[in-house]
Amino acid sequence: MTITYDPKHPLYLDEADVRNELTRVYDICHGCRLCFKFCSSFPTLFDYVDQHEDQDAGRLTPAQQDQVVDECFQCKLCYVNCPYIPELHEWALDFPRLMLRTEAMRHDTNQVSLRKRITTQAMGHTDALGKVATTATTITNVVLSAKPGGAIRKIVEKTAGVSSVRLLPPYAKQRFSTWFKKRTKPVIAKKQGSVAVFPTCLVEYQQPGIGQDLVKVYERNGVECSLIDGAGCCGAPYLHSGDMDTFTKVATKQVKALADAVRAGNDIVVPQPTCGYILKKDYLDYVGGPDAELVAAHTFDSSEYLMNLHKAEGTELDTNFTGEIVETISYHIPCHLRAQNIGLRSRDIMKLTGAKIKLVDQCSGIDGMWGLKAGNEKFSVPIAKKLAAKLEASGGDVVAGDCHLANTAIIEQTGRAAMHPLQVVARAYGIAEEPTK
Repeated sequence: MTITYDPKHPLYLDEADVRNELTRVYDICHGCRLCFKFCSSFPTLFDYVDQHEDQDAGRLTPAQQDQVVDECFQCKLCYVNCPYIPELHEWALDFPRLMLRTEAMRHDTNQVSLRKRITTQAMGHTDALGKVATTATTITNVVLSAKPGGAIRKIVEKTAGVSSVRLLPPYAKQRFSTWFKKRTKPVIAKKQGSVAVFPTCLVEYQQPGIGQDLVKVYERNGVECSLIDGAGCCGAPYLHSGDMDTFTKVATKQVKALADAVRAGNDIVVPQPTCGYILKKDYLDYVGGPDAELVAAHTFDSSEYLMNLHKAEGTELDTNFTGEIVETISYHIPCHLRAQNIGLRSRDIMKLTGAKIKLVDQCSGIDGMWGLKAGNEKFSVPIAKKLAAKLEASGGDVVAGDCHLANTAIIEQTGRAAMHPLQVVARAYGIAEEPTK
């Protein structure tokens, strides 16, 4: 048994070693039970162990161990709340990273079905999909907007492994980077910073409005914006599916592009929490080295960067809000933003507008693309319904959230469209939404 979360360790992919480590960790988790409410992985684990009179986690079969892994969707909340993490305790328990290790081992030892491999490839090629989809948006969005559970969506599920019952975000006609390059760049009178925007696939291909408002809010506050030459998908779909080799290849390419942008004098800003977590945390594990460390040190969530600017000596944000001021906002806190341990910066920046923020701390059950995969609906949808109930109970005039996939689940379950926090700020400044092209 080896306690390691280092993918370069010689025993990282050794099945016997991984399963012994699963037994150790499962036994600790069964004795603690602090994380029973975060996802179905823990209740499933506890039920399996409780079936045995001596409650020995070592009696679980490999299939039972794997079922716990399959129900983990990398929300990281167990790590955030765990008293036994490496930084705090000699047991050095990091449940999410052990799940990633197990996924990687199963992928390496051919324990992943052909169907799951096809789904990973279909959902993992986000840039290729995005480029095609934004070129043929009419056809693409007809398929994506087809009635959940209907014939068209069932065909997509059969071929690509994408759930036929989940609402899927549509694609935009114009990519964010296209808009950025065509726009008239303003003259910044008082420069307060320089950033390179890592738009993420969701903003680049599906919700460019988030990126447009980010740029306008940043430039209003004296922050010069640029794009990252050669940037693409962060690789999250591959990492979370256990395809460590492909993820590492993608990550290595991205680290070089990002490090070049930093050396050119920029910080990196990311408007989507999952991708920000990948850049800050996972690239260090899977790529490592000076470039990955440089990228991690200079990567910021989009609200984090602005609030740092506001609080730093010699710089500040424009707080003259003359536009649409919302009275109350129900703000969904994304799991991967909590896992970054940076505080509630999106709440703080929205509070500057004068709005009252009502926090909704409940996972959406999407986390990357796990919740959109066929077969995961029975675990994911109930979690999304809990989020919907809490949002309705909060009673905010507007719903806001940083994660576009989580926001899509909110639309699915409540019928209400959620805004990115920087879109709330943009409207409060009086910045008009860009017309859809």
